[in-house]
Amino acid sequence: QRLKAAVHYTVGCLCQEVEEDKDVQFSKQSIAAISEITFRQCVSVGKIVKWCFLILCRHAKRTTVNTEDVKLLARRSNSLLRYITQKSEELASSNMEQKEKKKKKSSAAKGERTPGEQEAAVTENEDSNMA
Repeated sequence: QRLKAAVHYTVGCLCQEVEEDKDVQFSKQSIAAISEITFRQCVSVGKIVKWCFLILCRHAKRTTVNTEDVKLLARRSNSLLRYITQKSEELASSNMEQKEKKKKKSSAAKGERTPGEQEAAVTENEDSNMA
């Protein structure tokens, strides 16, 4: 129900934009009809995508859908494929940064120094020895 309400709200906003741009009016009934058609179409496409993923995973003898599966299904739409690739790379980069932060925190908690901190300490020792 919440998803259906979100679709209805979004369709209403889009209709409002069209009304402003094209100087036309949408009745509440027409907005409701467009919302219902949109929702049903999304459900239908969702079921198709679900089956495609199941078939891909079975074919690959896996139970997990991965990024490459999603890219494979999106390959016919260049803009969608670019968008998915970009988001995938952003997520991978973000995950790597989080892993690095966790590694630094666990090293600091254990009293260990990161390679950069070790290098700075060696340089500091060399500077104090020269003085």
